[in-house]
Amino acid sequence: MSTFMIATEEGLLVARHGAQWSVEEHLKGKSPESLGVDPRHPARVYAGTWGHGLWRSDDAGRTWDTVGAGIPYGVITAVAVSPDEREVVYAGTEPSAIFRSESGGATWTELPGLRALPSSRSWSFPPRPETHHVRWIETDPDAAGRLFVAIEAGALVRSVDGGRTWLDRVRDGPIDTHTAATHKSVKGRVYSAAGDGYFESSDAGESWSRDMEGLHHSYLVGVAVDPADPDTVVVSAASGPYLAYNPRRAEAFVYRKTARRSFRLAMEGLPDAQGTVVSRFATHPHERDVMYAANNHGIFRSPDAGQTWKALEIPWPQQVFGRGTEALAYLPD
Repeated sequence: MSTFMIATEEGLLVARHGAQWSVEEHLKGKSPESLGVDPRHPARVYAGTWGHGLWRSDDAGRTWDTVGAGIPYGVITAVAVSPDEREVVYAGTEPSAIFRSESGGATWTELPGLRALPSSRSWSFPPRPETHHVRWIETDPDAAGRLFVAIEAGALVRSVDGGRTWLDRVRDGPIDTHTAATHKSVKGRVYSAAGDGYFESSDAGESWSRDMEGLHHSYLVGVAVDPADPDTVVVSAASGPYLAYNPRRAEAFVYRKTARRSFRLAMEGLPDAQGTVVSRFATHPHERDVMYAANNHGIFRSPDAGQTWKALEIPWPQQVFGRGTEALAYLPD
């Protein structure tokens, strides 16, 4: 049974496909904000919420329990599970802090070095400049303990030892990363979709290149990489934050690039940009060339690494995407 989860401001939507599609609603009123799937336990999923702490499901989203003991903040803006360290989970919060659990979320310890980085004095979230938060945590499948943490806004920082020590942002690196990605087949490759554009690193974040060729919209939110080809990338983009998130005024696009071509629009099969929020993406390492995109019109599947898309015929409740989407997770058969 394939399972998809979409976090929205109203609650968590869980769509399952057996003989036919069914949709469940969970965490109602808790504003799920971030999702993380445990690669060692495919039915285990973590959901961070806006003001209601961290939750975990061990049965592919059918039931949920709170697992935030030791995290003093209720706003959990990012969560990631280490692919190489058993039971190790990372959670990011507002205000910006990183917590680590070595017990599958049962207990948590703060990794205080993050707050001590020199750049922390300049971190600020533009709509609420008095604060900031961890927007994304990306664990590296090639190096146990290496992770990349995006602060919204101000830095993309790194740790090579599971968060015990930290390396600050580097010159010419992204400032406002919304989503980061790595790829199992290319050591040291990191991808960043940021409010200040598209960035790649080939040396695990030591240096970065900004590639905007073909992008007519520079405010990027989502990024996904073809599991079969680390040079095939899709991103979701808008002209700015005002047009990215709210369905009533949104105008968002999907672009695709390969090793041989710069970014080009990749909207075939997707809804019109007008009225569509920025897409959130998901892939799975065992599904070559397959990508999924979620926006306020539902979930779309691409069988050809983002060249074309087709909507999954899921019976969503009416008005369920009225405030957009926050995150997408995919649990295959």
